[in-house]
Amino acid sequence: MKNQNKVIEYNLEASVFNWEIAPGKTIEAWGFNNQIPGPVLKAKVGDTMIVRVTNNLHESTMVHWHGSRIPSGMDGTEIVQKAIEPGETFEYRFVVPDAGTFWYHSHHNETVQMERGMYGAMIIEDDSDPITDGDRIFMIDDMKLDADHHFTKPSWYIPRIKERHDGRQGNTLLINGKEDAVINMNAGQMERWRFINSSSARYFMLYMEGREFKIVGTDGGLLEKPRTVTEVLITPGERMDIIAGPFREGESFAIESLPYNRVTFLKAKRETFARVQIGEFKSSRAFIPEQLRTIEPLAPQDAPVSRTIKLSVGPSLKNGMDFLVNNDVHVNDQPVAIGELQIWEINNASLMDHPFHLHGFFFQVIEENGKAPSHLALKDTYNITPRTKVKIAWMPDNRPGMWMYHCHIIEHHAAGMMANFEVIDPNKPEKQTTVSNSVHCHA
Repeated sequence: MKNQNKVIEYNLEASVFNWEIAPGKTIEAWGFNNQIPGPVLKAKVGDTMIVRVTNNLHESTMVHWHGSRIPSGMDGTEIVQKAIEPGETFEYRFVVPDAGTFWYHSHHNETVQMERGMYGAMIIEDDSDPITDGDRIFMIDDMKLDADHHFTKPSWYIPRIKERHDGRQGNTLLINGKEDAVINMNAGQMERWRFINSSSARYFMLYMEGREFKIVGTDGGLLEKPRTVTEVLITPGERMDIIAGPFREGESFAIESLPYNRVTFLKAKRETFARVQIGEFKSSRAFIPEQLRTIEPLAPQDAPVSRTIKLSVGPSLKNGMDFLVNNDVHVNDQPVAIGELQIWEINNASLMDHPFHLHGFFFQVIEENGKAPSHLALKDTYNITPRTKVKIAWMPDNRPGMWMYHCHIIEHHAAGMMANFEVIDPNKPEKQTTVSNSVHCHA
């Protein structure tokens, strides 16, 4: 008999604290509950999650639940929620409908707050999850620090332009808030490793010195079938669940990021994030089925386009360059109606990559530059390469309200590459959007 759904409660405190990223190397971090990443929030499909966020920063903040299909008022953006001011507490309450790897992060002054550590993982489990010998989370991040371990801030015009163009890509590489991490694992075991790219702008090309691994899930949960690869790109905001192992006793190898040219001023290079040490042999109980789930296609490849979105870069007298949606910055896009299938064509007309993120809904990629994808997946973040057109299909379900899409390179988002839009109920012509503040209180 299936267990009844539960109410799972967490308390998060946003504050400034000292965090040791390596022995003798301490930074002044901003984060949740005095740790980077913040606490792992766990629940099962169908549970109600209550998260009380108390803001003890010196500036306002709010929290976005990246990837979760929750009500609009809980999405944690300024168009649906009043910011949590210093000394205040806001209670987020929602049912978690999907199993998978999700995460939470600040969605206010993100270029500062996320850079300093305001993020954490949210894992939603289900009885249908594959059986493994272990389950680990790897939150990928980097920080841009000077020789004294302080966060840098470009003070001259050209460095500011470069950071606006590239996004803030750091010189300090972190997994779960630590430099040069060592992961210990038993030989013979098969573990689920959940990678979350929580960086501002870094493209992470996962590579383990040529060892094969199986991709079993991404943003919207499990794939239909495992995919065996030796490398995979994980862009800012994306998640990738893999099965690692079995490995041989005594093996040692690096978790690396291979060079990926996303067209920036920085030269792409191969970098090491952590090392894996394989210890004594233990027998495995893991079972990874050949069929993980069934994903029903939403639309054929030739489905007619209902909306065209152009991503581009344009000159700006004030900022040097702006990042544009349909030739404008911070756009208010047209509404969509509940139950009306959406086929969006996203045209990256620029000369650099952009990870497109849709709040609150999963989409399926049905075409990229005229070709169908090799496999079906439910996505909320998808990398669009230069001069590329991607068609996505998604269905607005019964969660009316304001939503957002944007480039998940945080500096591009801040520089204009984002849009708000409303999901409306066509049977209710009156204004449907309200700002959520009913559980907003002073601590």
